[in-house]
Amino acid sequence: MDKPQIDIWDSVGLGIIIEFPTGIMISNQTGGTACLHPKIEGVYFPLANDYSEETRTFLSPEIELIRYFEGQKYGGSGAIHGIDLDDVAILTSILSKSGLDDLREIDLEKLSESHEAWIKIKINKTNGINLIKGFEQYPLNGILTWSNSD
Repeated sequence: MDKPQIDIWDSVGLGIIIEFPTGIMISNQTGGTACLHPKIEGVYFPLANDYSEETRTFLSPEIELIRYFEGQKYGGSGAIHGIDLDDVAILTSILSKSGLDDLREIDLEKLSESHEAWIKIKINKTNGINLIKGFEQYPLNGILTWSNSD
């Protein structure tokens, strides 16, 4: 029997899927115009998203991440054959602006499995960002995900 599944492609903003034996699959539409639908068992939570009442603006690293993958290098094609170290440097720079350096690191051993809106990460135990508690072994495997640019 298939496990229950939650599709998060109507979510707005950046989020992390923690790979964990919950019995529930989490899926997102990813990969730019390829419109992939990868899934992983775990738990999803939004991260680093805000809204400015003053300017009526959504504030999220998602905006810059979408622009990057729509840009010159990938042109919306979704990097479906994997990302490279140049991408890692740019993605890290984007995420650093939101203070997420201590929490996560892009999994360099899984670059070929990463693509637009589905980046394999390691989630670190950190004292700086106290959002994840009670897990026994760190780093945790996870996915950094956001709205697909298609």
